Amino acid sequence: MPRNMSFSMTTQQMREQTKTVTRRFGWNFLKAGEVVNAVEKTMGLRKGEKIKLLCQIKILSVRGEPLNAITQEDCAREGFPDMSPDNFVHMLVQHYRVDPTQSVNRIEFEFLP
Repeated sequence: MPRNMSFSMTTQQMREQTKTVTRRFGWNFLKAGEVVNAVEKTMGLRKGEKIKLLCQIKILSVRGEPLNAITQEDCAREGFPDMSPDNFVHMLVQHYRVDPTQSVNRIEFEFLP
């Protein structure tokens, strides 16, 4: 059974299939070829609320890199084509309260039919 991966910050990009890369703190166990359920959120569900499946994705590659190593091309692949790398890093630093040089897993994926 596939694991659930939350896309609460990029739900719309996943619905529109404009996102093909995600950065995660953790997910060190993930391997190329694995299938994952992309869901709206996994944590903070209210009583009686169920996980909402967006789609299934197949992992193409996983590699570690500093958060602030993101390129303009990867900002677009993250679903933020108009955001600069500096602004993208700032957004994640503010949201997760991490250092911009912290290592993150860059996960590339494709959408399954």
